[in-house]
Amino acid sequence: MSMRSPQQYSFSMRLLASVRNVARTAAVAALVLGAACSRNGGQPVRVIIPPGASMRVAAESLSKAGVIRSPRMFRFYAMVRGKDREIKAGTYQLRRGSKWGAVLEDLRAGKGIVYVVTIPEGFSLSQIVPLVSSKLSVPVDSVDAAVRDTALLHQLDIPTPTLEGYLYPDTYIFSPGTTARGAVNMMVRRFQAIWKPEWTARLDTIKMSRNEVMTLASIVEKEAKVAQERPVIAAVYLNRLKHGALLQADPTVQYALGKHVARVYYKDLEAESPYNTYKHKGLPPGPIASPGKPSIEAALYPANVSYEYFVAFPDGHHEFRVDLNAHEKARLEARKAWDSVDATHRGDPTRAK
Repeated sequence: MSMRSPQQYSFSMRLLASVRNVARTAAVAALVLGAACSRNGGQPVRVIIPPGASMRVAAESLSKAGVIRSPRMFRFYAMVRGKDREIKAGTYQLRRGSKWGAVLEDLRAGKGIVYVVTIPEGFSLSQIVPLVSSKLSVPVDSVDAAVRDTALLHQLDIPTPTLEGYLYPDTYIFSPGTTARGAVNMMVRRFQAIWKPEWTARLDTIKMSRNEVMTLASIVEKEAKVAQERPVIAAVYLNRLKHGALLQADPTVQYALGKHVARVYYKDLEAESPYNTYKHKGLPPGPIASPGKPSIEAALYPANVSYEYFVAFPDGHHEFRVDLNAHEKARLEARKAWDSVDATHRGDPTRAK
């Protein structure tokens, strides 16, 4: 049997009371801090809660995003409230400085979960439609119908049957329940916000319609690997148009084929399509992909050069030439460079542009 002196017993009781007071004080502090924040919060931010994440991991993510200030106090607050378990994984859109109680409820109920869809520059509808369908869990047919919305086509003065090229490449955040039409409308509104009034004024100067500019920009987007070359590539195609030459743009042949091919062969050049610029003069009927802002600007403000040919090299850069003889020499140099590249990475750089 353990025997303790009255002094030891008294000390133990005082220590226990002290610990209880500290815990009670911390709990009160956590509750006060949680209630002190603004319910509406500040700027919206994205927070990713990985599958199986603990409250510790979630609190750290919230802190890094600026939603909360003290991960430790937030965890203690959740524990005091008895809600530090069963948080739902996902990508949330929350506001900085929100009330901790509201944040906690969002994590437990999944109220703040959103769907993030990134449309890369140069994606075509054949890539965008299944991506949006998958991310939003909506039927492919509904997305396909949305990109053929006649009201939007009329609003944007698009002569083609789809919104190809006008779903602006960007990262979009969609709330649960967003429909295919709602997603497409958001992407179109983003394009309209990007398009500047001075660009509309520029159309008269260069004597092109917006659809023609977007078509040229989409070809530039698919061709350019080096950012600085975009205006020069645009100039090459415009020079060829001016002189009545075929554009001979490989990306338009790929679009005509309806599928991506690593290499365009001579047999592919026979594809019967208005998008085959090896058979039909002028620009295709419409864009072949969604161009980003730099490519649109390149089409609107091309470089002041006389080049009419270019050839691609393995490192992504192009060599530009004014006449066919000089271009043929550049093609031979490009062939040698490509021959040194492993066959699995070899493209077809030697075709005249």
